[in-house]
Amino acid sequence: MFGETHRFARTVEGSPLVGDEDGFVPLATAGIDTVEDSLGAVTGGPAVLPPVDALPASPTPADHLSFGLPFDPGKLWGIGLNYADHAADLDETRPDEPASFMKPATTLAAPGGPIRLPPRSESARVTAEAELGVVIGRTCTDVEEAAFGDVVAGFVPVIDVTAEDVLERNPRFLTRAKSYDTFCVVGPWVSAPATVDRFGDIEVRTVVNDEVVAENTLDRMLFSPPELVAVHSRVMTLEAGDLISTGTPGAGVIEDGDTVRAEVDGVGVLEADVVRKRE
Repeated sequence: MFGETHRFARTVEGSPLVGDEDGFVPLATAGIDTVEDSLGAVTGGPAVLPPVDALPASPTPADHLSFGLPFDPGKLWGIGLNYADHAADLDETRPDEPASFMKPATTLAAPGGPIRLPPRSESARVTAEAELGVVIGRTCTDVEEAAFGDVVAGFVPVIDVTAEDVLERNPRFLTRAKSYDTFCVVGPWVSAPATVDRFGDIEVRTVVNDEVVAENTLDRMLFSPPELVAVHSRVMTLEAGDLISTGTPGAGVIEDGDTVRAEVDGVGVLEADVVRKRE
């Protein structure tokens, strides 16, 4: 049986992996062919799989691997103003319901990035923010909050990026401001299982050039991950590989040459370089 957490990942070449703090082995050694299959296996509780150290392969340390996108994402939901402190910092009214938006799949970038900023004439002020991502593991609709663990496969660090000056021109431009290519970095792995008892140990930090620009704990969220899954499953059918990025404690301005990092305690650390497109 799984221990407290396992990590599911893919290399940049697409090879599926399973691992823990000691390293990764090919997922096929556990009798599973794809990361998507593994996410389904761990949804709803510990999977009946051997521990990583019992599999017939020697673990490779994470720092010896280059990671790609950890799974094939489906629908991408983002949540705005979901930390009380962040809403206050922006002088925004706390929403009575989740302030959600969607991003296209073309925004996705693998760990390391780069995040490609638009030419300065298009957007001169871009921000990045760390978030906890919730990965759906099975098709579901009208999910009760208590059933969160039955439909969610695991957690993943996310870097969400926004062209802030585009958004400031008009709040109706939110989708455009969030949807430039590479404006959603995901990885390096999915941490499973997704049990609610893990929430108490999770702190999320946005780090730019090794400086922590924002940090907060999940108990400061206005809408918890189980609430977010329940609300959005009433809007549309959720499917394996859908991602709900649960909001940020705060954003940092990024510029050409910067490095941004999402640190999600107990889940993982995701980093990406930043470059700006030329005019």
